[in-house]
Amino acid sequence: MAKKKKDPVIEELPPAPIRYQPITETLETNYMPYVMTVIVSRAIPEIDGFKPSHRKLLYTMYKMGLMNGPRMKSATIAGRTMAIHPHGDTGIYETMVRLTRDYEALLHPFVDSKGAFGKQYSSNMKASAPRYTEARLESFCTEIFKGIDKDAVDMVDNYDGTMQEPVLLPTTFPNVLVTPNMGIAVGMASNICSFNLAEVCDGTIAMLKKPSITTERLMELIKGPDFPGGGLLLYDAAQMRQIFETGVGPVRLRARYRYDKDANCIDILQIPYSTTIEQIIDKIADLVKSGSLKEITDFRDEIDISGFKLTLDLRRGVDPDKLMAKLFKVTPLEDSFKCNFNILIDSVPRQMGIAEILREWIVFRMGCVRRELTFELNKKKEKLHLLEALAKVLLDIDLAIHIIRKTEKEAEVIPALMEGFDIDEVQANYIAEIKLRALNREYILNRIAEMENLRKEIAELEAILGDDLKIKAYIAAQLTEIKKKYGKPRLTQIMDAGDAKTFNEEDAVENYPVKLLMTREGYFKKIAITPRTQFSVEDQKMKDGDIVKTVLDAENRDELVFFTDRCQVYRAAVDDFDCLRAANMGDYLNTKLKMDEGEKPIYMEVRKNYPEGENYIFVFENGKAVRVPVTAYVTKGTRRKLTGAYSDTSPIVSVFTDTDKKPIDILMISSLDRAILVKSTLIPIKTTRTSGGVQIMTLKKGHLAKATADFGDNYQNVKSYRKLKVPASGTLLEEKNVEIQQIKIDTD
Repeated sequence: MAKKKKDPVIEELPPAPIRYQPITETLETNYMPYVMTVIVSRAIPEIDGFKPSHRKLLYTMYKMGLMNGPRMKSATIAGRTMAIHPHGDTGIYETMVRLTRDYEALLHPFVDSKGAFGKQYSSNMKASAPRYTEARLESFCTEIFKGIDKDAVDMVDNYDGTMQEPVLLPTTFPNVLVTPNMGIAVGMASNICSFNLAEVCDGTIAMLKKPSITTERLMELIKGPDFPGGGLLLYDAAQMRQIFETGVGPVRLRARYRYDKDANCIDILQIPYSTTIEQIIDKIADLVKSGSLKEITDFRDEIDISGFKLTLDLRRGVDPDKLMAKLFKVTPLEDSFKCNFNILIDSVPRQMGIAEILREWIVFRMGCVRRELTFELNKKKEKLHLLEALAKVLLDIDLAIHIIRKTEKEAEVIPALMEGFDIDEVQANYIAEIKLRALNREYILNRIAEMENLRKEIAELEAILGDDLKIKAYIAAQLTEIKKKYGKPRLTQIMDAGDAKTFNEEDAVENYPVKLLMTREGYFKKIAITPRTQFSVEDQKMKDGDIVKTVLDAENRDELVFFTDRCQVYRAAVDDFDCLRAANMGDYLNTKLKMDEGEKPIYMEVRKNYPEGENYIFVFENGKAVRVPVTAYVTKGTRRKLTGAYSDTSPIVSVFTDTDKKPIDILMISSLDRAILVKSTLIPIKTTRTSGGVQIMTLKKGHLAKATADFGDNYQNVKSYRKLKVPASGTLLEEKNVEIQQIKIDTD
């Protein structure tokens, strides 16, 4: 078989060189351009209050003639916008949806919509496909495009150089504070809430008049955020001042509601801007299922053509205001809007307070006005320049006619007029185009009057352009007109945070006396005590072989602590348990408190606080014991479970409590029926919960089987077991001592 020849060309090719690129170079050349594109060209709004997607969409609609014309299909608008925003029609349509009147996300919508566009307060209500909906620009948009055709802003080529688009829109009011905006870039984000247009205009006018305006004065004029969804703003002066000065901080919002006494229901009519009705309903449903919200019998979404409504049906006797205070605490009916005023200024992101934003907007707006007025000034000067030539011609119309008639070639008419009347080429062209019928007395007088008006207007424009104070007055006049034309009352009402009713769990829980029982097998029972209640431990139903281990008097608002045989502590409210009858076996604590498998409670107590000088006493099978201050069990928040409650070096026998001022007697009995009686003060205090303690009872054989502080008359001659020093060996119980029992029999 012939041997296959190798390809000589392949053999001659050298191996591809390996190029190692430093991570810093990779970040600089590959990652940073992407980061800057996201920050500058996508996610962060600029001083005109728009992100690029908003600006490109609105400008496209403006060029399509949708400012005054009939509505057009949304699909057509999205398609046309792709000429300057090539990011897919789906994304463009979603952008338009958020700007529409029907979506209700803006105080002053930019798009007049027709069709189903969804709602900002619902995640389930979606917009219809763009082929079904129609849109055009709202009349309010005249204020964001005013001057755009008069060189008010820079224009740049679109991505393929076929048309031009504005870098910014020349908004005549601080739209950056009126239109809410949110954007997430790379390494930074922006979250701008909306403010009332009339208040923003007042604040801006005040700053135009006095650039050094104080924060206090600005806060008087711009009272706080005003959200499209309304709601109630819990006003914290210190927090609001921080937002005004730094642009960062939370704003607390509450839903607004009314109580229908006849139907015994609460109608929630406005919710915080930062949440949705689905989030609220889901949370209420979870609370109702878990039994934490027993005051509500039913709840439903009743949104209709008249607007938002969420209805809660109440149980008889429920206080609606207390219930709402509870719902504000445990559901998104009270929520926070986290302000982060991050705005692009000359393509550089800056975090600014409201005063600084207004100053930057004034600088931007003054530049727009100056360019717009300069454009008008040049136009008027050009027109005056033409009319001045006309004035020269009108002095000798016959000469002009003579020049035109005597000129042999058409191309020589303009040079002849220029020479005959000492005018330039532009003026000569204008004269040559005048129709013969216009050369009458009325036309001549009107043009002369127009020249006088033009000279006055030019003088006025030059005076404004030459004085920054006059430009500011011009802007202030525009703002006053905008406020008068478009200003609306606040939708979000303001309440002092200190006056807001807060939820008090104790007030929400009905209080009454109860008996609490815990059995050896870990069953728990709560029994309501009334004047007619005949309580008896013997009447309580229990599992076969089970006995009642602990009986406590308590109230329904109390808190419970359970120590278990696995060195853990569980906390629960008495109200977490339902009242039961004597014939009921009770709640199994392992299941109710979600304990570990096989875990059993060994000690239960009612605990309202953790005072200094009070201790837990732990007694172990190895004869050791320890006292631990109850302050060692204080936790932050409302933790329901605490591990490492005591030492695990030996099985636990009993748990007690004492105080430094009121020690207790503890009777300890070994498995060999030997006993000692000691004061709890003999047991040392250790600050560490898991301390193994010290030897209290000496055990040569067997183990400590029982420890009790409630021995009563259960044992004979208990005082004989008293020990004054520890460790101590036990004395045989008299009940088990045959000699002592025989002496007693003989005596009897």
